[in-house]
Amino acid sequence: MSVEAMDELVRQVAEKVGVSEDKARVAVETVVNFLKEKLPAPLAAHVDTALGAAAPAIANLDVGSLAGSLGGLFGKK
Repeated sequence: MSVEAMDELVRQVAEKVGVSEDKARVAVETVVNFLKEKLPAPLAAHVDTALGAAAPAIANLDVGSLAGSLGGLFGKK
């Protein structure tokens, strides 16, 4: 993931969730690492590239909706 994409995602998470940028950075890094660990190796190898390419879309990311979707994916309602 590019530094710019990571910084933008961290800023968005901090702003939308209402936490410090330090806490948001930990959350973002945790999610990225989780994806890398859980995805099949051929896909995991592309996580950073995909997130870097998605940098323009990150500005329009609905973090609340994404969090809800991920919660459902992992069995939470």
